[in-house]
Amino acid sequence: MATFPLALTAILGKPLAYLIFLLIGFAFGFVLESSGFAHSPKLAAQFYFKDMTVLKVMFTGIIVAMVLIFASTALGWLDYRLIWVNPTYLWPGIVGGLIMGVGFIIGGFCPGTSLTALATLKLDGVFFVLGAFFGIFAFGETVETFTVWWHSSYMGRFTLPQLFGVETGWVVLGVVLMALFMFWGSEQLEKIFGGQDPKQAPKWRYYGAGALVVVALAIVMMGQPTTADRWAKIAPEKNFELDARTYQIEPIELLHTMHDHKLNLIMLDVRDEADYNMFHIMDAERISTEEIHNRIDEFIAEPANTVFVVMSNDEANATEVWKTLVAESVHNVYILGGGVNGWLDNFASDFEADFCGDVKTASNDELRYNFSAALGASCPAAYPPIEDYEEVEYSPKIQLELKRAPASGGCG
Repeated sequence: MATFPLALTAILGKPLAYLIFLLIGFAFGFVLESSGFAHSPKLAAQFYFKDMTVLKVMFTGIIVAMVLIFASTALGWLDYRLIWVNPTYLWPGIVGGLIMGVGFIIGGFCPGTSLTALATLKLDGVFFVLGAFFGIFAFGETVETFTVWWHSSYMGRFTLPQLFGVETGWVVLGVVLMALFMFWGSEQLEKIFGGQDPKQAPKWRYYGAGALVVVALAIVMMGQPTTADRWAKIAPEKNFELDARTYQIEPIELLHTMHDHKLNLIMLDVRDEADYNMFHIMDAERISTEEIHNRIDEFIAEPANTVFVVMSNDEANATEVWKTLVAESVHNVYILGGGVNGWLDNFASDFEADFCGDVKTASNDELRYNFSAALGASCPAAYPPIEDYEEVEYSPKIQLELKRAPASGGCG
């Protein structure tokens, strides 16, 4: 069964995929127009508490989408890591929100609703869009003067479960209840300031609210899939491929990949600090198994030409980290076959007299070479000269997989 979201441009081709995107945009604009969001007085009325349609429609869209997304992830239908979440730049975001809010009050539109008004040839929508284009131009011409502040207070892909330190399901339930309370409060404000009678509103809204609460409670009960859950889903296929050594690359292939400038190579050394300091491959980054989980989003966001190679002294620890990365939707991940010991078996012989002592007997995933000192990457075997091995034959295994990552997004 396919896990969504699907990479439509790769599956259907750009023309058909873009047609689908166009239809989705048209449908969104149609909903905005049908809700009266192309009429600036209606939009501005929310700031005077006379007509809270904007709040009710937009928050309804937000909580319905949120409930469906996390219900789908709980059922294993959707990979949440492949959904774009805007990175948080705290203070620039706060200031930008205030600027947009003031512009909304003055102009009567937000960027999306102004385009809806433009599509219906409303003059105020036309002028608002022209003003937005001028603002974009002015920002582009001046952003270099405050670039440091613009990129300040970066928090990455930061979400409410991380902020409050609670399970995703409880956050979903809390946001749904908060939204329903806001809907009730907005009806009271409309009654006081707009003279509207809440009793005239459709009765089916209560059934919709009840359904949202029920699904949110179900999300709490089901929970979100863990790394172990995700691995269990793909384990039969991936274990077969591991046994066939599909992802264990030879040291000579890694050496050639280190010189392939078309690829963005990231080598992850998951050994302890002592072994890493004793010897490591040039440009390999030491990372603990605990740090892996904290950097999954960073790894997913790497360019499409990125190849990850995980290594330990042999293969056992590297294989466990490989399973974690693959389960968490990081693509193009490989294991250094034979580990660092295998690398040294291939490349250290020429330098053994000067740098390495006797090869010792070691248990699984322990360093087998005795070094005279902690050489790190200063040992010549850390970066063997490629010209000495250009004629060595090997069976290449690295193949770039289809890039499925949240490469772009945002709100208009």
